[in-house]
Amino acid sequence: MALLITKKCINCDMCEPECPNDAIYMGDEIYEIDPNRCTECIGHYDKPTCQSVCPINNTIIIDPAHIESQDQLWDKFVLLHHADKI
Repeated sequence: MALLITKKCINCDMCEPECPNDAIYMGDEIYEIDPNRCTECIGHYDKPTCQSVCPINNTIIIDPAHIESQDQLWDKFVLLHHADKI
């Protein structure tokens, strides 16, 4: 499951530098998450750091349009960070 930043985002700039996958970027109005790069921090942390640092509760949620299993998220992490070793 990739994560999604909702319209509650206040553009505080807390999440973008914390993302280990460089999945967060400034969109037209608010920060957005690239679902092809989001692993929910699997392979890096126990829980998504963007959710941990966001000052507004329930702003970063599971993206219902991008449901993935833990195994799929792990495979995405491996491809993003270790593709040269595969």
